[in-house]
This record gives sequence, C-alpha cells and structure tokens, in this order.
Amino acid sequence: MKFTKMEGCGNDYIYIDGSREQVADKPELARRLSDRHYGIGSDGVIFINPSEKADFEMEMYNSDGSYSEMCGNGIRCVAKYVYDNGLTTKNPLTIESAGSVKTLDLHLKDGKVDSVTVNMGEPILEAEKIPLDVTKLADEGDGNTDRAIRLVFGGETAEKRMTAVSMGNPHAVYFVEDTEALDLEKIGPVHEHHPAFPKAVNTEFVQVLDRTHLRMRVWERGAGETLACGTGASAVLVAAVLNGKCERKAEIELRGGKLTIEWKEEDNCVYMTGPARTVFTGEV
Repeated sequence: MKFTKMEGCGNDYIYIDGSREQVADKPELARRLSDRHYGIGSDGVIFINPSEKADFEMEMYNSDGSYSEMCGNGIRCVAKYVYDNGLTTKNPLTIESAGSVKTLDLHLKDGKVDSVTVNMGEPILEAEKIPLDVTKLADEGDGNTDRAIRLVFGGETAEKRMTAVSMGNPHAVYFVEDTEALDLEKIGPVHEHHPAFPKAVNTEFVQVLDRTHLRMRVWERGAGETLACGTGASAVLVAAVLNGKCERKAEIELRGGKLTIEWKEEDNCVYMTGPARTVFTGEV
C-alpha cells in the first residue's frame, strides 16, 4: 500500500488514497501505522476518498484508532496532496469531512501548495450540539453555557473555568498563566474523558501574550499532546474573543509552528491559514 507522510505545524498524519487502496479494518490500520516505534509514526491516518458532496472527502482516524470528525491541519495537507499530485487543478476547492464541506484557498509557491486558508465554518456554542452534558457539571458558572462553565476534576485541579466550543469536534479551552508549566501527560487524560463530554474532548490551554498573539498547548482526544491542532486553534480564538481577551484576528503560537486565525463578523465563520508540507512517500 502506498502512503504519503505529511505535516502541518508538526501535526503529522499518514495520507492514503482511498480511491486506490482498499482497507478492511481502518481503525486497526491506523493504530498499527501510527505507532512511532513499530509503525511509520504519526498522529493518525487520513484517507482521501471520492465525494458526492465536494471535490474530495477526508476520512480521519486518530493514532488510537478512534474516528475524528475534523482536523484543521489535516485538511490543509489533503488540499496539498490532491493539488500537488495532479488530482485536481481547482483553486479554491472543497473537501468533505464527516458530512461537513469546507472551502479551501490554496497559496502556491513554485507550482506547489505552500499554505492553505480554510473556511472552518461557524463555531458551535450550544451545549447540546458540542456536545456538552451540563448535568455533569459542578455548576453553570454565570449560567451561560455558550461562554464559560465550571468543571470539577477533583483533588488539586478541583475547579477550572473553561469555554466549550465545537469546530466540528468538541473543544474545552482554558486560559492559564504559563502553558509550559503544565504537566499535560497528567492532566490531559482527565479532561479528555470527563463525563461532561459524551464524545470525549480536545483540550486547549492558552496563554495570552497580547491582543493579537496567543500561545497554546493541546491535548487531543485519541492522540494525546500534539504539536498543533487546527480546529483547536480556531476554538481558542473564538473562546478568547468571547472572553474579551483578544481581537477577532490573531496569530496562534503552537509547539509545532504558527497559525493565523480570524473570526469574521460578516459571515460568523472562522478562517485558518497555515502551512502544509510533504515529509516523505513510501510503501507499507
């Protein structure tokens, strides 16, 4: 089976042409190939399939084999894959992920895709659509489930204020003084599997540098800490705007690079711009 390893801000996935390669057990394949010691090594596997709703479909599995509805860094790399490999000449183009269609503008350098701007769509703030089970919360804080709610994790992490946002997948955003001081290996799994999130949750910890610069670390459900998360960066900007901490356009600094995120007022959509890079190709 042929594959391509790609990364966006260090968020790395194995890309497989689903129109050519037939795989019976995709979750098991994702677990095996993603292993960084016994496999290729990645945050997961993404299949690029034909679509009846868009130009292409992205089908994504995390490194633990769980299915994911959307990946901002991944979808940029899908756009680079299909354009650079001559599967399309469209620009902009559309990509379907879990039934939702995103529009992507490709920024070229020497005839190849260098970076991509993705219309991530409107943020989802209603608790039941995130999904967020408010009955599993300690209290409702200010009573506005669209903004910030108080969660109880017990022990030293007793109560934390967070903002819940969905960008096609669920996110819990926390504002902290210093992202580097966090022990994510310890606190990440507790957040990921909190009963308030019936489909588990991606968790972002954010340090506000100034009104147009934020720094974040992310614990992704099914993958652990990753160097970047495009949907997470989008959720972070939305949460920061809702809490009055930054402007509607900001640069998000992740461990693997930087993304520019803008939440436009005219259409209520979030736009993400960032790099996409091919690492290597091979056969397995």
